[in-house]
Amino acid sequence: MTTKSKALREWVEEMAKLCKPDLVYWCDGSEVERQTLVDQALKTGELELLNQSKLPGCVYHRSNANDVARVEQCTFICTDKKEDAGPTNNWMAPADAYKKVGAIFDGSMRGRTMYVVPFIMGPAKSPFSKVGVEITDSIYVVLNMRTMTRMGKIALDQLGESDNFTKGLHGKADLNPERRFICHFPQDNAIWSVGSGYGGNALLGKKCLSLRIASYLGRQEDWMAEHMLILGIENPQGKTSYVAAAFPSACGKTNLAMLIPPKELKGYKVWTVGDDIAWLRKGTDGRLWAVNPEAGFFGVLPGTSHKTNPNAMLTMQKNTIYTNVVKTTDGNVWWEGHSDPAPHKATDWLGREWTPSSKEKGAHANSRFTAPASQCPSISPNWESPEGVPISAIIFGGRRARVAPLVYESFSWQHGVYMGATMASETTAAAIGQTGVVRRDPMAMLPFIGYNAGDYFAHWLHMGKITPKPPRIFNVNWFRTNANGEFMWPGYGDNMRVLLWILGRCDGKVEAQESPIGHIPFEKDLDLTGLNLKHETLKELLSIDRASWREELSGQKEFLDKIGPRLPSELHQEWQNLTHRLFS
Repeated sequence: MTTKSKALREWVEEMAKLCKPDLVYWCDGSEVERQTLVDQALKTGELELLNQSKLPGCVYHRSNANDVARVEQCTFICTDKKEDAGPTNNWMAPADAYKKVGAIFDGSMRGRTMYVVPFIMGPAKSPFSKVGVEITDSIYVVLNMRTMTRMGKIALDQLGESDNFTKGLHGKADLNPERRFICHFPQDNAIWSVGSGYGGNALLGKKCLSLRIASYLGRQEDWMAEHMLILGIENPQGKTSYVAAAFPSACGKTNLAMLIPPKELKGYKVWTVGDDIAWLRKGTDGRLWAVNPEAGFFGVLPGTSHKTNPNAMLTMQKNTIYTNVVKTTDGNVWWEGHSDPAPHKATDWLGREWTPSSKEKGAHANSRFTAPASQCPSISPNWESPEGVPISAIIFGGRRARVAPLVYESFSWQHGVYMGATMASETTAAAIGQTGVVRRDPMAMLPFIGYNAGDYFAHWLHMGKITPKPPRIFNVNWFRTNANGEFMWPGYGDNMRVLLWILGRCDGKVEAQESPIGHIPFEKDLDLTGLNLKHETLKELLSIDRASWREELSGQKEFLDKIGPRLPSELHQEWQNLTHRLFS
């Protein structure tokens, strides 16, 4: 396969001279190519075949034990000036990064094949879409990129003779954690990742391009790249409204994206547009429109079941790559929280014999599935629409035991940006051994902002000013607990009831009561049909504890102060406004 882009040909030649592979192979994205690569990986043991009668087209991958998650400490933003990376990112000067990481890449592909993977993030020929090219020495990465992007000839056709593409160089090298770097060069539109084969570190179209590089490009070009799901809600009359939502990890983002409404809410449907990333642009009608730039799901498996996410379970029944789960003796897969009981005897993610009585869990806590989005039963008919879908509401959320009510709405776009900038989630005991530790995660983007966070907040404010009809902004909290530490809200499908109130506000159909933190629902406006929820519980779910919020003020101020001199003055003003409302 050839390319018309002289810049691409020259870059591939340059990288081949650096990495010194035995063979350079250009991927075309065909089905024949996919099968050939799978067969090669099965021979080397990089992949294992699963039971094809139960899981047709599915394969299994086991990572190196030291390479199972994103590595923020090894992730760098490489800009000329350190202050352009900002206080929330690790920084390295571009010249230093190219020299240091280049030395690891030098000769690292001897005895290996260099795969050239052209891909599109976003629907083909969409004004949203971006072309990237990833060079890699991993068949596992090639096959994942084939699922997660529009890969191969389609990308080269879209690129044509242009030199406008993201240059991604990835290599496993020796998988040494001491020689593991994920470097982003926003000013060069480039990514270098070495020493890891794990998804977020190695699938360069995902967090690296679609968030870190894209957030930088979005600021230059007046659009937004956000860590958000996109879903559509169709009412009984056939009208579909779309929302985008940002949540930190362990707050149910994928579950919400694939939500199934409770049976009592007859005639409603939820359509999945995306479960992880949204690119948003101002449309000709003055609204924000969004696309999901990805073509697949790279989802966490533990805790996923037919109860928590039936659509995800159905999505991954075929053509799926399973990573670091339990493999049963009959070639099936299992993980903690699966709908099926634990197998009597199996192999764990480290390749060891495993039984339910084993001391350690069988699947890694960050084990994953990679599946085509087209296989999701709830996938939206508009999920690949080139112009995207219009967003009525943006939703922020976190895991807060006592502070945040079930749902509230911002007073304005500027106040909504403040809500997103100061959003936080409390850790669980499983995460770091201590419950209730508040971690600030602005817009759920803390690890993914590709430039100074203060400038990022300013860009949010700017987008509100140039968008005549911006979405309304809300905050939700499915995780409020009572005095006994029990969740008060049932969650899962019943979260639809909160989404309907949000859409009611967007359509001007329901009133709200003003509180110091935002607009709160009147109890009568939440549709609780068929839900056995006591009135006292609902009242507490919607209550505002001023004492807790006054404590929250200091945590918010502490975080904002860390952003430094580039924090927009508007956010200082919103903190002062909130302080005044809470103490008046």
